Amino acid sequence: MSPRDGYDPGFPCWVDLSSTDPDASARFYERVLGWRAVAGPEAGGRGVFTHEGRRVAGLGPVTGEDRASSWNTFVATDDAAALADRVRRAGGTVVTEAAPISGHGSGDGVLTAFLAPDGSYTAAWQGAGAEAAGEPGAFCWHELVSRDTATAERFYAQVFGWSPVQQDIQGMKYTEWLAGGSAVAGMLEMVSGYPAETRSFWMTYFAVADPDATSAAAEEAGAQVLVPPMDAPLGRFSALVDPQGAAFSVIRLNEIS
Repeated sequence: MSPRDGYDPGFPCWVDLSSTDPDASARFYERVLGWRAVAGPEAGGRGVFTHEGRRVAGLGPVTGEDRASSWNTFVATDDAAALADRVRRAGGTVVTEAAPISGHGSGDGVLTAFLAPDGSYTAAWQGAGAEAAGEPGAFCWHELVSRDTATAERFYAQVFGWSPVQQDIQGMKYTEWLAGGSAVAGMLEMVSGYPAETRSFWMTYFAVADPDATSAAAEEAGAQVLVPPMDAPLGRFSALVDPQGAAFSVIRLNEIS
């Protein structure tokens, strides 16, 4: 299959794993998702994951001693500098000013990263993005688990132009965000069971053919199972925490009739 060649503004376009042990993370995801870890052109442990020869995710070390491992979501933009200005006007904090990046996992481009008022970390990328998405072995959905859904809804609508659609899923309030009429992400409120220090975060979903088998393989490789395989409106999924502490989910998406 040919590599994907771009994303419309407002669509998630890349994911990057910040790990406390990139080498161990590389081995884990190679075993569990069938990826191949490829060293990048720069030093410092940065590289990319490929699936069937196409770039699907980035990998690098955490920055700062107090940082934990995490999957980070990047959203496509055609003007990273203008987006950073919208972040400020909407009440967010820009942590990485828009600047050209060479040798990034998804190619050359312009990056900006920020903290939303609800505490969630997000990046925007003016560049090509992942070469595969929405298919087994690649990311397929992004879901914000937020401590302040009302604030997050206003903020992301202003920054990315997303339109929120409220849903009730089995008694749970769920927000689906649309860009250009297409569903691009979701949001739900962080439940009380999370540790008090857990800030709002983006959950990355990776498409797999068999969530049960993938979840079992992940657990055998040292992952913690947060949510065992179960059926949901979007598809059968499982939520996991990898051995380095980064949360992610795997899902077999339902076919849309």
